[in-house]
Amino acid sequence: MKPLKEIYAGKTVLVTGHTGFKGSWLCLWLKDLGANVVGYSLDPCSEQDHFVQIGIKDQIKDYRGDIRDLQSLQKVFQKEKPEIVFHLAAQALVRTSYLEPVNTYSTNVMGTIHVLECVRHCDSVKATVCITTDKCYENKEQLAGYKENDAMGGDDPYSSSKGACELAIASWRKSYGKAIASARAGNVIGGGDWAKDRIIPDCIRAIQSGEPICIRNPKAIRPWQHVLEPLRGYLMLGAKLIEEPRVYSESWNFGPHIESICSVWDVASLLTRYYGMGSLVEQKEEHAPHEANILNLDISKAVLKLGWHPVWSIEQAIEYTATWYKKALIQNPYHLSLQQIHDFECAWEEGGAKWKK
Repeated sequence: MKPLKEIYAGKTVLVTGHTGFKGSWLCLWLKDLGANVVGYSLDPCSEQDHFVQIGIKDQIKDYRGDIRDLQSLQKVFQKEKPEIVFHLAAQALVRTSYLEPVNTYSTNVMGTIHVLECVRHCDSVKATVCITTDKCYENKEQLAGYKENDAMGGDDPYSSSKGACELAIASWRKSYGKAIASARAGNVIGGGDWAKDRIIPDCIRAIQSGEPICIRNPKAIRPWQHVLEPLRGYLMLGAKLIEEPRVYSESWNFGPHIESICSVWDVASLLTRYYGMGSLVEQKEEHAPHEANILNLDISKAVLKLGWHPVWSIEQAIEYTATWYKKALIQNPYHLSLQQIHDFECAWEEGGAKWKK
């Protein structure tokens, strides 16, 4: 595959959900690759959000809108004529989905269908990557990792809505002949995430306020990875769709090394170590909504067919995450984030030989 910069430089790339955690990191990376970035999203949740902190708004075309508003979305497609689309906009929190199931379904399912319809009617679009989640699978709490052809499912509204998204994505791909792929990633961590009910933001908020970190589900096992890991997978997948659309218009898992699959308690403990402060306490919740106890992905397809591979260990991922939150208090978050992208790319080049053996 050509270097990413050769693929993306000068191309118009539309990112839905660009004000979100993953979306803002992706926009920064795309700008560094020379792309003309167009964003479509709701407003960021707070002034703390990564999107706001790095000031990326002034470097891209920044449209604010809801993906449930088809006409508004269509106008952006018609005006900007994107060549590549990354669809990240979503209601992405499990616990919120229990409180707001209708909003979760309307955003995740109908919002995705709106994006797919815009892609279908926009001749300029040559590649589309729809980001869903590892939680789209029918989770049987098994030790073995889920493969891309395993059954969709999900008990909670968020997970089941993402399973439904996958069915819609497959239908539009098969029905209309567009180069569309779906990407399923594990739990991502990294600097600038301030969402509620996520372990790293919860830890940082507690540490910075001098309070103990309350862990509500300490034994839950997740495939943790730094946000830059799946983002590189998305970028590679978009590039491959441009080069060979028929081969890569499929679903893809992006997960970590096997040793990075560990418990919530272990992740929080590592964060306190690398941040240099913080204490953990278990928080027992009566009548808490169900959350999966174990979830793992099989990434062999992405490694063997796409040429992607995970780079950072869980320790490195948490060290970079803790470093971001500490340094962002005194350094420019834009330069800090860009440096971490460059560090990751260097680690990618160094680690590539290992995966080619």
